[in-house]
Amino acid sequence: MENCQKILQQGLQLLDIEYDENQLQALLQFIKLIEKWNKSYNLTAVRERDEMARLHILDSLTVLPFIHGNRVADIGTGAGLPGIPLAIFLPDVEFVLVDSNSKKTRFVQQAILELKLNNVTVVHSRVENFQPDSLFSSVMMRAFASLQDIMQLSKHLIGPQGVLLAMKGQRPDDEEIETLSVPYSVVPLNVPGVEAERCLIRIEGVVNHG
Repeated sequence: MENCQKILQQGLQLLDIEYDENQLQALLQFIKLIEKWNKSYNLTAVRERDEMARLHILDSLTVLPFIHGNRVADIGTGAGLPGIPLAIFLPDVEFVLVDSNSKKTRFVQQAILELKLNNVTVVHSRVENFQPDSLFSSVMMRAFASLQDIMQLSKHLIGPQGVLLAMKGQRPDDEEIETLSVPYSVVPLNVPGVEAERCLIRIEGVVNHG
C-alpha cells in the first residue's frame, strides 16, 4: 500500500485538500475493502490499487469544493463513489448513498461499518422510487443519461436552494447544455495522475423547473 499512499498524499496536495493521518488511513482501508470485495462482487472494473487511488479516490475528491449544504445524496453510488471519500472529509455533512444494485449496497453498508462513518447511510432503491424523509441540499450523480433526464429523475430529491452536481467525462456538447433552461456552470476537473477529461455540471433551480 506504500505506493498507493504516496499517490494519495501527492494527489491531495495537488488538489489543495488538507488531511490528517486518520483520513488518509480511512482512504487506504477503503481501497483495501474494494479490492477484497471486488473478487466476488465485481464492484468495479478497476483492479489495481494504484489505479483505484487515482480513478476512484482522487476522482471523487475533485468535487469536494462544490458540495453545497449539509445533506447530500449520491445517486448510483456503486461502490460508494464519490460518497464515501467525500464523507471522510466532510464529517459534519450527512450523506445518503443510493443504488439499485443490492450487491453494491451490501458492500457500501459494510464499508460504512468498517470505516465507522457515522454520517453515511445507504439506500437500496432506484432513484425515481426513492422518497427521502427530507430533501437534499446537494444531489450528485455520474451523468449516465442526458442532463434533462437527470434533472427529471432527481428533482423530487432537491430542496428549494439545492443544487444538482452531474459528474461527466468530456464536456457535453453545446447542444445538450443549451437545452438547460436553469442556471448552470461547467467546471473542468483535473484528477492528479489521470489524463482523461473530467468535468462537473452544477445546476441550480432544478426544483423550479417544469
